Amino acid sequence: MKEVSMSDLLKVGAHFGHQTARWNPKMKSYIFGDRDGIHIIDVRQTVSRLKEALEYIAKITKDGSKVLFVGTKKQAKDLTKKAAEECTMPYVTERWLGGTFTNFGVIKKQIKKLVDYEEKEKSDEFSHYTKKEQIEFHKEQERLARNVGGLRKLDKLPECVFITDIVSDKLAVKEARSAGVPIVALVDTNGDPSLVNYPIPTNDDAIKVIEMMTKTVSETVKANYYEKAKPAEQQIVKAGQASGKKK
Repeated sequence: MKEVSMSDLLKVGAHFGHQTARWNPKMKSYIFGDRDGIHIIDVRQTVSRLKEALEYIAKITKDGSKVLFVGTKKQAKDLTKKAAEECTMPYVTERWLGGTFTNFGVIKKQIKKLVDYEEKEKSDEFSHYTKKEQIEFHKEQERLARNVGGLRKLDKLPECVFITDIVSDKLAVKEARSAGVPIVALVDTNGDPSLVNYPIPTNDDAIKVIEMMTKTVSETVKANYYEKAKPAEQQIVKAGQASGKKK
C-alpha cells in the first residue's frame, strides 16, 4: 500500500482548516499557522498521526477484529459506505442511533429482525401477502435497512471505530468512549483531539480528503484482515475486492 505523503495531502487540500474564529484551542499543536483567516494544518503531523493510526488498525485487524466506519454527513456518506464495503467492514452512514454501542443488545435485535424480513421476502409465505401487507412489509424493511443495514456484520461491539468527522458524529464519539471502544478519527481545527485515541489532524470536509482517508483505512484493513480471516471470510473479502475493481 502506497503511503500518504505531505505532497499527497497538499494536493487534496488536507491542510486547510476552518476559520480561525471557529477553532478548538486543543488543536493548537497541530496548527502550522493561518492564512486569510483560515487555519493551516501542519501536514507533517498529519503524516505521522495517520501512520500511527494505520499501524494500530493493521495490528487489530490481523487478529480478526472489526472496524466500524462512521460518516453521516452528506459528503462523507457514499465514500464511507464504499470504503467499508470494499474491506467488508460494518458502517453507519445514516443517523447514528442512540444506544448503538451503549445498548447494543437492542441493536442486535433490530439486525436480526432485518435478516428475518429479508428471508421472509424470499419465502412462499410472502407471495400470499395482500398488496397492502406487502407495502407495509417493505416500509418496515426499508426502515430497518436504513437504520441497521450497515451493522449486519457486527455480532458484538467492534474493536475500533473510524469516524470521519467527530463534530458531526459527536454522539458516536460519546458512545464509543462510554463503551471503551478505541477511536480513530479525522479531526479538523474545530474538533477536540483529546476525545480520540488516534486523531488524524486534517481537513474533514473536502470530498477528495475524505476519499483519500477512507480509502487508505480501507486498504489497510483489507491488507491485514485477510491474513487471519477464516476461509469463508476470505471469500467475502475476495468478493468485495472483485466488486471494487468492477466499479
